[in-house]
Amino acid sequence: MSLQDRALRTRVWPSVERGVTVLLPVGSVEQHGPHLPLDTDTVIACAVADGVAAALGEDVLVAPAVPYGASGEHQAFPGTSSVGTDVLARAVVELVRSMTTWAGRVLVVNGHGGNVAALRAATALLVEEGRLVEWHGCSAGWVDAHAGRTETSLMLHLAPESVRLEHAEAGNIEPIGALIAALTCSGVAAVSANGVLGDPAGASAEEGRRVLAAMVDDVSSAVLAGADS
Repeated sequence: MSLQDRALRTRVWPSVERGVTVLLPVGSVEQHGPHLPLDTDTVIACAVADGVAAALGEDVLVAPAVPYGASGEHQAFPGTSSVGTDVLARAVVELVRSMTTWAGRVLVVNGHGGNVAALRAATALLVEEGRLVEWHGCSAGWVDAHAGRTETSLMLHLAPESVRLEHAEAGNIEPIGALIAALTCSGVAAVSANGVLGDPAGASAEEGRRVLAAMVDDVSSAVLAGADS
């Protein structure tokens, strides 16, 4: 089945079978340095969801992404458009409540770390209601924090036309653990003037392809392990 065939947005209602699994990508609209587009997290979440759908089999559809997330830590940078944790959590709750009137389960694929609190709260409530829902982050072992080599490589693979590689530059390269207190208190701008946490130097489309494959495998394996438990 092609990616187009798996897209919920292109279906007519009689072709949506009851009991299907739905993948719901969740991303953000936020700064990603001077070289990556504002929708980077959403592009990555959608690509991972597409890959997971293909890995899981025929009875899986991919919903349109939730493009706005909880991005308050990036709000000092123009373009960042955040709905915040409470609104995002509520949106996911209502979407999953609606979807589970016909879907067997919903798997949320998250592309932005700032969304985690919202997704934890939303899925906890939904599970209490007896709905089959879980969320998974797009991870693949070690990745740099934000707009560095990892995300630049992914975007060179997924959407090279949107990458302004001539503007790529290193930001704050300290480990995220050393920055977390300042980030939590004052946001990204307090620790990185250009919004980058890491260094995009050495990024390549081939590395992005490998990272995406690892992310898809990580989420697929977690979903299958949960189904078997």
